[in-house]
Amino acid sequence: MSDATNDSQIALGDNAARQLANASKSVPQLSTITPRWLVHLLQWLPVEAGIYRLNRVKNPKDVRVACSQRDESELPQTFVDYEEQPREYFLNAVSTVLDVHTRVSDLYSSPHDQIKEQLRLTIETIKERQESELINNPDYGLLASVHDDQRIFTLTGAPTPDDLDELLTKVWKEPGFFLAHPLAIAAFGRECTRRGVPPPTVSLFGSQFLTWRGVPLVPSDKLPIEDGKTKIILLRVGEQRQGVIGLFQPGLAGEQSPGLSVRFMGINRHAISSYLISLYCSLAVLTDDALAVLEDVEIGKYHDYPDTYK
Repeated sequence: MSDATNDSQIALGDNAARQLANASKSVPQLSTITPRWLVHLLQWLPVEAGIYRLNRVKNPKDVRVACSQRDESELPQTFVDYEEQPREYFLNAVSTVLDVHTRVSDLYSSPHDQIKEQLRLTIETIKERQESELINNPDYGLLASVHDDQRIFTLTGAPTPDDLDELLTKVWKEPGFFLAHPLAIAAFGRECTRRGVPPPTVSLFGSQFLTWRGVPLVPSDKLPIEDGKTKIILLRVGEQRQGVIGLFQPGLAGEQSPGLSVRFMGINRHAISSYLISLYCSLAVLTDDALAVLEDVEIGKYHDYPDTYK
């Protein structure tokens, strides 16, 4: 039977020929990688010894000045007082130890270097965690840093143009951008469509963003969703604007990028090489009015439209 099959074949088959072919291979694709817009849009400030002391003016309304009335009236005397116990921000470390067997890196590093790819994927995961901490960390994260006076709630549940207008009144001094979950941005788009006011778009970093009153809505999937509700953050960024700034430690051993270091730890008796990967970062809100949040944003509301036609 086998001889009959071979006799009927008149050319080399695909399965046999494929054994001599070199397939093109992609590098490993990691689906959890996001653009991390928050990290890109923040101004990052280097700090010494991993500590940033935020000095603020104490009782700013007590500073007395006078406008000249073209007379010889006595001028006020004043001074600017500072807080005696300013807050200090300490850098947090997002770290892990990457293990790679030397046999694997020696034998299977062509065409893609195994150590390089393992480091790349691990660093991407660390940077994703960094953005999550910038938003959700209970000590310095954006959500934990909002002053009580800067918290507002939605009027009807779904995020409406009126809600974002109200949020803009809280950060009216040079607002930078809204930060919202993609589902919250979609919910806001539905409310705009319902009202016949589709929000314009703007191009940043080669991507399109919805805007409201000229302020872009920047997506991040790190904002939490609980019971169908999330939050929308509005922030001002930059040290000169007295806004929100990122903090990092410069001059690290094995520095790969600001605040990120990779150090070789050696090879153990099981022929496994280890690499310590650390990312040091934090975040500071310079003034209370640099940050505000819209609470209880419902993302599951949809509108019924009539489907009748003339």
